[in-house]
Amino acid sequence: FARVVDDHVEELAQLEVREAGHTIGNARWEAGNVRDLLDFAAGGVERLAGRQIPVPGGLDVTFLEPLGVVGMIAPWNFPLPIAAWGLAPALAAGNAVVLKPAETTPLTALRLAELALEAGIPEHLFQVLPGTGPVAGDALVEHPGVAKIVFTGSTRVGKQIMAKCSTRVKRVTLELGGKSPNIVFADADLTAAAAAAPMSFLDNTGQDCCARTRILVQRTVYDRFLELLAPGIEGVRVGDPADEKTQMGPLISRTQLERVRSYVPDGLTTIRGTAPEGPGFWYPPTVVTGVAPTAPVATEEVFGPVAVVLPFEDEEEAVRLANATEYGLSGSLWTRDVGRAIRVSRAVAAGNLSVNSHSSVRYWTPFGGYKQSGLGRELGPDALAAFTETKNVFISTEA
Repeated sequence: FARVVDDHVEELAQLEVREAGHTIGNARWEAGNVRDLLDFAAGGVERLAGRQIPVPGGLDVTFLEPLGVVGMIAPWNFPLPIAAWGLAPALAAGNAVVLKPAETTPLTALRLAELALEAGIPEHLFQVLPGTGPVAGDALVEHPGVAKIVFTGSTRVGKQIMAKCSTRVKRVTLELGGKSPNIVFADADLTAAAAAAPMSFLDNTGQDCCARTRILVQRTVYDRFLELLAPGIEGVRVGDPADEKTQMGPLISRTQLERVRSYVPDGLTTIRGTAPEGPGFWYPPTVVTGVAPTAPVATEEVFGPVAVVLPFEDEEEAVRLANATEYGLSGSLWTRDVGRAIRVSRAVAAGNLSVNSHSSVRYWTPFGGYKQSGLGRELGPDALAAFTETKNVFISTEA
């Protein structure tokens, strides 16, 4: 399956550009991520081993057995790779998968299912079920033959799914919203931190639950950081996602555009880039300054190319501001002090943190959130085990 996807990486990438508006560079990475994740999961099949546990009077062993049918509900912001996050380990662990793609982005999932058949995956083992959430999604969630639901999307919908699954004690993995902090201390390499900040929240036009949309800067370097940040924001190239030089494309829909606009009313102080005029759901790269930490743009998930910059006095306040949200998915901190890096990393309530970097996702390391950012972990060495039941068997050796 991985080899067949590798033969079609460019085709899948071009489809992602046309369907979701991703830049061609991002889309190629996403298609390649599917290939790599399938390869990684395939290598995990023979490592899905149980244990032998010492007990008196016999032999005790455990088996990791497949759940059965796994229902996946994928989002529109990263439709191709996130589909593979659940699909690859679930299949490798011996399950069947029914995938419901988002209403606005079903095409890459349908093509992936065709490639699975071409690769020799048995018919019906991986099926794609396009449709709306209240119809196709609810059918998967409520069906007694579906053993587990894997959902990526909004916290609001995730709570609804979790409640419906509870009536059947159905397993769930939920990867939900985020409002991730980017903490910049005065001892950091400010030039590097400012240069990296724009794409930490503008990647995929900000439609990323890991986006570092709360930039927290130590007050002694706050003004200098803004001076360094402004050229980077103003210089982001926004345009045709099929153009190799484009850094940021359009938003997914008019509904999303109006949502983003509602968070930045006239009168706010902003640093702004430019966006094309005319057809397309365009919104410029935007940084908001001078708002309270409790302002909606500073506390709610905008899911667009908008970030806020907030000052803090010391390490204690930085941690308090970082944790002053219902979310806990990802985040970054910039410092040259190794001790501080470890202290703050332990203190920030988030599932994925980076020091002097904005990297959140690798297919060979765990990914998931704290608090209302979700339940469970995807990716990494334990991904296959999340799609299994543990069976314990005791064999008496006494006469």
